[in-house]
Amino acid sequence: MSTTTTEKTSRECALIAACAADEKKATDIMVQEVRDLIGVTDYFVIATASNNRQVEAIIDEIEDAVRTKAQMKPLHREGTQDGTWSLLDYGSFVVHVFQPETREYYRLEALWNDAPVIDLAAEAGLTDIEYSDRIAKMLGKE
Repeated sequence: MSTTTTEKTSRECALIAACAADEKKATDIMVQEVRDLIGVTDYFVIATASNNRQVEAIIDEIEDAVRTKAQMKPLHREGTQDGTWSLLDYGSFVVHVFQPETREYYRLEALWNDAPVIDLAAEAGLTDIEYSDRIAKMLGKE
């Protein structure tokens, strides 16, 4: 007797999060596979929001999408008081949503620049993501 599982992989969940961020007009959306570099999570989903209200809207949308499509709730949710950065930790993947200045300051994606970056157009159908010059250059999309 075979059983089918509806459990999503960490990669599928990271892509669900990226699509949800795109739904709320996030920019500079990236998914990095960091499991071989840091060992505490498999993927980072990183996105940029233009203001603190958009940070919150993107985080809420991601939380709803992952709960609905993957039946997962974050283990931890945190952020700065001023709304310039927020995080959802799902264990196997972590979502970071920054405002532009905060993302530029931390340059999280550059810390793990050896990590493979998922092709969001190929794997999630996201073809109209807006990229800043720095991220576009990093992704070779200039």
